[in-house]
Amino acid sequence: MKTGAEAHEIQSVLSTLLYYPEEIEQLRQAFSPAEFIHVHPRETEAIQAALEHVDVAVLQTDLDDRFLNAPNLKWVHCDHSGLTRSARAEVFERGLIVTGSAGRSAPALAQHGFYFALALTFDAKQHFEQQAAHLWRPVPGYENRRALWGKTLGIVGFGHTGQAMAKLGKAFGMRVIAYRRSASETPADVDLMLSSDVGDSLQPLIEQADVIMLAAPLNDETHHLFSTREFTQMKNDAFIINMARGAVIDQDALIVALRTGQIAGAGLDVTDPEPLPEDSPLWDMGNVVITPHVTPKLPDRTQRSIDMIVENIGRFRRGESMLNALTPRDVYTSLQPSAHI
Repeated sequence: MKTGAEAHEIQSVLSTLLYYPEEIEQLRQAFSPAEFIHVHPRETEAIQAALEHVDVAVLQTDLDDRFLNAPNLKWVHCDHSGLTRSARAEVFERGLIVTGSAGRSAPALAQHGFYFALALTFDAKQHFEQQAAHLWRPVPGYENRRALWGKTLGIVGFGHTGQAMAKLGKAFGMRVIAYRRSASETPADVDLMLSSDVGDSLQPLIEQADVIMLAAPLNDETHHLFSTREFTQMKNDAFIINMARGAVIDQDALIVALRTGQIAGAGLDVTDPEPLPEDSPLWDMGNVVITPHVTPKLPDRTQRSIDMIVENIGRFRRGESMLNALTPRDVYTSLQPSAHI
């Protein structure tokens, strides 16, 4: 496996990014004096010709077998955060460095998580229905609801998005428990930090949280991380919110938990599969809020990506560890050819 610990010269670069010309020019200058070949991601012949000699590829999409077979390719950057489709064992057998743009949308994704938390807490669906019917009356049982203030937020996955969620949780007056893979110091926004690498269990977070937000990458360790056992351990009035990938949740087990009242509700920006089939019972559940894997963009999202790529150009040339680099622990072998990740 390579993580960028070896200095490299860059002779030639392939880009398939769908950026504005002035944004492409920033990258062209950053890679200078290397040859910079920019083509549309659908220009198959041009891509194949470039892959005969380029050292670096900066892609709009995930990598595929063409890039694994490129003779001189050493580094591939995929310009999005979830690299599940690129996290293949062959990447590490081939010795490729693969990086992504994780973090470029973290503030928006965290806000999206709280959109779900607020919609479920305040029963937005019923209020919208009553507004449409011109009804001025309390939603049944509303006197028993509690606001987010004073509740416990559990965050599973503490990368860029998880950290942004913790900051918002504190702003809402919540106690924050976070669960991450690697051990690290506990930031001021977190009241309790749990780490799988030091043997911590996820159970304290599951049992104590009133709202659980998933922000972990999908890999062999996180596939169906939440299933029947986890839903049984959650509070009956707790919500689960998935801003990660659909298969982090066992969707059949989720449907049972929602139907039987094991948990109070779910906010889903991702499902398994995607698109969510028209006959899925999730569509019609009153305690489920769904968005079709789409989040409003930050005004500087593309520039955030560019800044990450430029930083990694320097690191690659100096032989330093790369930002957002895949590791063997990120491999996801459960991915099926028909899955939408």
